Amino acid sequence: MSPVNDNYGKKGLVSARHRIAMAKLALKTSDWIRVDPWESEQETWTETVKVLRHHYNESLRLLQSKKEFMENKHLHERSTRDSLSCQHPVLPELKLLCGADFLQTFKTPNLWKEEDIKEIVEKFGLVCISRAGSDPSQYIKESDLLTQFQHNIFLVKEWVQNEISATRVRSALRRGLSVKYLLPDSVISYIAQHNIYTEESERRNEGDLLQPLKLQNPTGTPPRD
Repeated sequence: MSPVNDNYGKKGLVSARHRIAMAKLALKTSDWIRVDPWESEQETWTETVKVLRHHYNESLRLLQSKKEFMENKHLHERSTRDSLSCQHPVLPELKLLCGADFLQTFKTPNLWKEEDIKEIVEKFGLVCISRAGSDPSQYIKESDLLTQFQHNIFLVKEWVQNEISATRVRSALRRGLSVKYLLPDSVISYIAQHNIYTEESERRNEGDLLQPLKLQNPTGTPPRD
């Protein structure tokens, strides 16, 4: 999990330090999901494709370290099995996990660069989890680029539908309603302790453009339809 940089400009986006802390609390009992603060720690917003490149390069670095460790171990143990595993390392695969409605954002003018979309779906790939009201298959059909690389887009059917929405959770918190069982207790306690989601926080970046749109529109005026 890679929380976005504060400078992304999304309405109601709270400080990355809080989002990182809450994500870590939520993942405390997981032994296979972790939160990585790299993206949020950059000086400015970083395009998704650059974040993917970073994590892929980190995976390669860890793979090389493991290979060197196994080679050194082989020198001491003379293990044929270790030797073979070092000679035939498996390159890591990195895919972007998203909700199915994410595919629809590729159609938003100026939000994505065409070359970035191509690199994401061609070099990395997507794993899209179904969401109510979204038809990822249709989104793919409507895009020549997504259709070209649909073999690298994996659609996951969520058999137990989960309609929990971050927007609705934040709305409940602002209104003083209970979010018990919607969030881990540790996260609920953190939110209460730091008084994070308020009417003031929800107005943050209000009327502002998202950073990728702002880069395409330096005047800061909303793009025309």
